[in-house]
Amino acid sequence: MMNLKKPKFWDYKRINLFAYFLLPIAFLIQLKNFFKIKSKKKLKIKTICVGNIYIGGTGKTSLSIKINEILNKKKIKSCFVKKFYKNQIDEQKLLKSNGKLFLDSKRLNALKQAEKENYEVAILDDGLQDSSIKCDIDLVCFNNLNWIGNGMTIPSGPLRENINNLKKYKNIFLNGNLENLEILEKEILKFNPNINIHYGKYELKNLNEFNLEDKYLAFSGIGNHQTFISMIKNYGFKVSRDIEFSDHYSYTKKDMDQIFSLATNLNCKIITTEKDYLRLNDDNLKNIKFIKSELQIIDEEKFISMIV
Repeated sequence: MMNLKKPKFWDYKRINLFAYFLLPIAFLIQLKNFFKIKSKKKLKIKTICVGNIYIGGTGKTSLSIKINEILNKKKIKSCFVKKFYKNQIDEQKLLKSNGKLFLDSKRLNALKQAEKENYEVAILDDGLQDSSIKCDIDLVCFNNLNWIGNGMTIPSGPLRENINNLKKYKNIFLNGNLENLEILEKEILKFNPNINIHYGKYELKNLNEFNLEDKYLAFSGIGNHQTFISMIKNYGFKVSRDIEFSDHYSYTKKDMDQIFSLATNLNCKIITTEKDYLRLNDDNLKNIKFIKSELQIIDEEKFISMIV
């Protein structure tokens, strides 16, 4: 899986010429996916898939961590399962710091290992489109700001599968800072009037480490940069400049030199996300602070009754 900075036209409300030009490729990709072998395996271990249809930035890892926390409180032996990608070391580190992680180039192999070690529940961070696994619970995550972008599938748009497929799912999770909820609810129920909609909001956990009188340069290479910026501004951070890199970006010395130089010129402190901080080398860490956030589930009781 490569680093991807999504094209701007993916999130245009009106479909533009580039999207139409790429339609034949999008059609061929969807056709290939349709004819994939669908002999999905059901395992003894209970499985919860935290996936998405909109590619990247939908809060899957944050929700996976929260589910694991809920299950631990219920004394249920749970673990994380993730397909191994070299460029996702940040997410792997985050999951490992919050529980047991099983990694493999094939999710099915990781699940079998978790089952062998007597885990009761496996939480899959991604894997909604994995044709080899039939999960007990599928959660389709969306970001409140991006929703479905231009509504088209890759590469014409940001969707991994046709949005009409929402009719086959039972649970949606809306991640963000509670933006656009009424509009999104109406849109979702058009596709599937029986679907359960759950809500999450990001809360900052280390606000006491920052001086809100300071000015900040904020940078990130995550799936949804604007949600990060929206959150810190809501907490009162004065963001003089924000810089967006591609998802899972691997920072070079040149990148960091430019960030330090710009921050000096603007007289700003530098902040980033925890995921990005985990991808920086040791030389850069002393002058950068990271925002530690946690997902809070708004309808937690309803959500818990669904997963337990």
